[in-house]
Amino acid sequence: MKKNFIGLSVTMLVLLSFCISCKEKKESTDIIIKKPVQEQVKTGTQKMEDSSSSTVIDWVGSNYTVDVVRTADTSLPSVEDGTGAKYYDNSVQVKISRKDGSEFFNRTFTKKDFDAYLDKSYAANSVLQAIVCLKAEGDNVDFSVSVGSPDVTSDEYMLLKMQVSRMGAVSISKETTDSATEDDEFIGDEELVED
Repeated sequence: MKKNFIGLSVTMLVLLSFCISCKEKKESTDIIIKKPVQEQVKTGTQKMEDSSSSTVIDWVGSNYTVDVVRTADTSLPSVEDGTGAKYYDNSVQVKISRKDGSEFFNRTFTKKDFDAYLDKSYAANSVLQAIVCLKAEGDNVDFSVSVGSPDVTSDEYMLLKMQVSRMGAVSISKETTDSATEDDEFIGDEELVED
């Protein structure tokens, strides 16, 4: 009976130590990391990239250089695209120089110069995208003017026709056909620059 008591005591001690070890907290090798909360990035007013182009034309018996420079103009009212993002409008300088370098024509255009040819609601949400020299023909130099969405990924725009006469007079009209071809390069439909 003593042997049974000793055997029973040993069994009880083994069971007791097993139970105690079961109650010990097991260390986990799992790594728990809280998901970072992404803060909303507040973007400022965006702008189209500044750009310029220079074209030499043969006009009224001589060579002229047409320089077109587009810049985001912070002095103009900003516009909103359809998503609520704000953009600076652009101003575009058109300069026509004679062969000797003297200026024949130099004027900076804004969207306001073309407002009479735009629907009011369209004008409110668009920017002056580009002015492109197309050709010199007869007494005029022909330009294509693009007014449209400030988002460069959008293909929403309206084309207008602008002419500069040999006397320096400017005339503007609605474009009835797409005079701009795929080969015509609009000034800077490249990328947005955040201010």
